[in-house]
Amino acid sequence: MIDIHFPRHFRDVPSNLSEEQVKKSLRNSILDGSAYSAMVGLTQNYITPFALTIKATTQQIGLLASVPNFTMAAAQLAAPGLSERVGSRKSFILRMVLMHALMWLPILLIPYLFTTHQVWWLIGLVTLSTAFDAAASPVWGSMMADLVPAEIRGRFFGRRNRIGGVVSLAFTYVAGGILQLLTGNTNLAFAVIFAGAMASRLVSLYFLSQMYEPLSPATEKQNNESMLKIAGDLFSTNIGMFMLFCALINLTTNIAGPFFSPYMLRDLRFSYMAYAVMSSAAALAAIGFITWWGKRMDRAGSIKVLKISGLLVPFVALGWALSSNFWWLIAMQIFSGFAWSGFQLSSSVFIFDASPPQNRTRYIALYNSLVYLGLSVGPLVGGIVAPYLPLFMGSYFRSIFIVSGVARLAVALFFLPRVKEVRRVPEVKAEELLLGNLQPARLKQAFSSMVEHLRRRKTH
Repeated sequence: MIDIHFPRHFRDVPSNLSEEQVKKSLRNSILDGSAYSAMVGLTQNYITPFALTIKATTQQIGLLASVPNFTMAAAQLAAPGLSERVGSRKSFILRMVLMHALMWLPILLIPYLFTTHQVWWLIGLVTLSTAFDAAASPVWGSMMADLVPAEIRGRFFGRRNRIGGVVSLAFTYVAGGILQLLTGNTNLAFAVIFAGAMASRLVSLYFLSQMYEPLSPATEKQNNESMLKIAGDLFSTNIGMFMLFCALINLTTNIAGPFFSPYMLRDLRFSYMAYAVMSSAAALAAIGFITWWGKRMDRAGSIKVLKISGLLVPFVALGWALSSNFWWLIAMQIFSGFAWSGFQLSSSVFIFDASPPQNRTRYIALYNSLVYLGLSVGPLVGGIVAPYLPLFMGSYFRSIFIVSGVARLAVALFFLPRVKEVRRVPEVKAEELLLGNLQPARLKQAFSSMVEHLRRRKTH
């Protein structure tokens, strides 16, 4: 049984479910997330190496990275209407997850089924697989927002993401071990890896099926806003400014995103072992900090955490531009894991808090679509501007890191003051949130007390 330290009683639960049904569903959600993370660990870093194995060109690699992201954005926008036709959010999610799981079968069989155009088949099948996964996302988010009581959202999603992060990292190494073990037969190695991904997603499907579906607030169609109206209000509403902020942060971040790996391997000449250590440092730091952020979010609200972490994120890229020292970059990766874990957790919880229940699926769909567009456009912008930048400390890569960092900071400074908390939470200062009992005033008080105690002992 998964122990996530539930309170004895929740303040609010869906009207059609008991507290025990909610708790059982949340435990199954953690198990679903763990199985999903196993699939991610087996595939996320290995689709491109698989493409290279079947002789993908540089152009095809670029398409493999960009086309699925654009498809994800489109699938998110289509999801609310499709789920309403099905009627049940859970039923729609299960159908999409089943199709997503089964798509790994033709992908793993590409070397055996097709003698020509293998890479184009890969691009098409990965794009279709991504569409099924993306279509389930906003509907799942809407259901989870109704299922997870507001008072534990930070702790719950922090715990769920932490467990998922550990599982994902572990299965990344499992996939690497399979490739190492079957060095002489890479087609078989990838077939085993992708078969494992399919099995993991089917396990995820099972745990999703064991969850109870909360009653959907979107029962009266006259209260449903169109996607076009929601998009038209982006610049005039609190949640709209939040969506634009997240989309632009992802865009400006991914101006530099594709360049960290070639910078390490080409400019700094890191070994693959050093590269693996560097890549793992941020993931391990994020796993360590995410529940820490979650507890603070439940206490002070998601916007307080978003504003702190959103102002830290720009300095990740700027820090990478300042030095090429291995240990400095390790420190920056730990800092990155700290900042990004807070940002990603707070942004994912705030969209649940701020979106109107009767239109939550549409708001989450639009939010996810904007984020994916940012992820898609960012690398294109970076590729365009990089050749025109001057060298900084002998590297074009450092110049692009500075551009990304400054752009992130400009976005944060413009948007963050315009986004407000929607929950009723106590006012907590940033230093108190970050330092807790170690905040400067208390440190000073503790130091004074210690000095006074020592003085009295000396007097006696």
